[in-house]
Amino acid sequence: MQDTATPVANIPELDLENARHNYVSAQLCEEAIRNGEGRFAASGSLVVSTGQYTGRSPKDKFVVKEPSSEDKIWWGTVNQPLDEEKFNGLRDRMFKEIKGRKLYVQDLFVGADPEYRLSARIVTETAWASLFARNLFVRPTSEELESFKPDFTVVDIPSFKADPAQDGTRTETFIALNMAQRMVLVGGTEYAGEIKKSMFTVMNYMLPLRGVMSMHCSANMGPEGDTALFFGLSGTGKTTLSADPNRTLIGDDEHGWTDRGVFNFEGGCYAKVIKLSQQAEPEIWDASHRFGALLENVVMDDETRTLDLESSKLTENTRSAYPIHYISNASPTGQGGHPKNVLMLTADAFGVMPPIARLNPEQAMYYFLSGYTAKLAGTERGVTEPEPNFSACFGSPFLPLPPMSYAQLLGDKIQKHGSDVWLVNTGWTGGPYGVGQRMSIQYTRAMITAVLDGSLAEVETRPDPVFGFAVPVSCPGVPDSVLSPRNTWENGEEYDRAALSLAARFRSNFEKFADQVTEEVRAAGPRNQ
Repeated sequence: MQDTATPVANIPELDLENARHNYVSAQLCEEAIRNGEGRFAASGSLVVSTGQYTGRSPKDKFVVKEPSSEDKIWWGTVNQPLDEEKFNGLRDRMFKEIKGRKLYVQDLFVGADPEYRLSARIVTETAWASLFARNLFVRPTSEELESFKPDFTVVDIPSFKADPAQDGTRTETFIALNMAQRMVLVGGTEYAGEIKKSMFTVMNYMLPLRGVMSMHCSANMGPEGDTALFFGLSGTGKTTLSADPNRTLIGDDEHGWTDRGVFNFEGGCYAKVIKLSQQAEPEIWDASHRFGALLENVVMDDETRTLDLESSKLTENTRSAYPIHYISNASPTGQGGHPKNVLMLTADAFGVMPPIARLNPEQAMYYFLSGYTAKLAGTERGVTEPEPNFSACFGSPFLPLPPMSYAQLLGDKIQKHGSDVWLVNTGWTGGPYGVGQRMSIQYTRAMITAVLDGSLAEVETRPDPVFGFAVPVSCPGVPDSVLSPRNTWENGEEYDRAALSLAARFRSNFEKFADQVTEEVRAAGPRNQ
């Protein structure tokens, strides 16, 4: 990939003399067992624990403030600035501490499109984290490895801890990105998702500056080559709904949209497996029960080594990392054409949004910038009832540039390529969380099937009285009553109050974008009643 930064001189060389370079999965599994890093399940997958941190640490993520990127970064709580000298001191101490140690190195690509991919060298302290990186990114051929030169380096050393007073960090944990030095440092956390999302952040910085839309979405492709995108935050169904046996899986989480079409950033999948059902999600189930798959924080019987995917004893955020070719219908190229349909997924715990609605271009911009889903009671300390969660572009923790950079690109591409845009509620119906029930996945799949085969675009719609978007009056395989959320509530007046309350929160959240969008986009949100 053509870089946007000028190379920085005088960066100390990382000592990799005793590193294990580009070990294959079997070698890494052997190393992990030998090192006491994990255990094999009866199915053959490697099961590990990430210790104290079972998820990302967004409050401990920093971007170095340096001349080449300073005027481009969206500074604030998402991208906290770190002084260059602080970063250099942290880097030098880390490199000194690990000098001569046994490390693991994977040389990989981020991006399936050769024109836009990034060469990444992932250096890890543990063999299992190296397996994670090998599973998740694109693996070069032996010929490509011979001439491999990294564009970016990630150094992941969980045992190395920062000194907040000296290093300018919040805690001993840190994820520090330096766009000029093309380097990411991770310390104080064993959660391997930091490696994946750090490189996603890097791609989100570089690609839009080249006119390429970078997206937090899954993607699949039909037999006729029609591509679909599924935007959504964690838990909304990106991975589940894109894993369709009748369509080719392009990727489950991160993609770019160029002038030629869509390409996957990754070479694997990172699926949530809490309460994973073999019947409902057979492809993900099978992929997670194979040798080479990596399971994080999954409970396992000590004697039989059988997995308990129902258990949240360690965390709700149990994960499976596996190469994408473990999915039988995965794309061999990781690329597809321009999207015919764009679906924005939300898990509305208030039970007021319709299960599916069609958006016009202005509404697409509004709801993309809003990036709405809901947090549930019990998922975070202090959350005792459902709370709205607005994450710009369905991925604000990974956006180094201002949200409008991505929204404008999406709007331009939707208009240029005539993509239809849909909002899909995979959350609650018949009442809020605790009263109503979760939307039937069978109904959601039926609605998405009707979107993808083009039949739902021909159905009569009615405007939602609160949110304004067009709601289909019928859909094959779905009772008409389900399509109207008010009709699923026992008390219509209670629904009205809940809908108006959520609408007010949408408007309040959107105020920060009001002076950056057109009047038409501002008017495309929920109505003020």
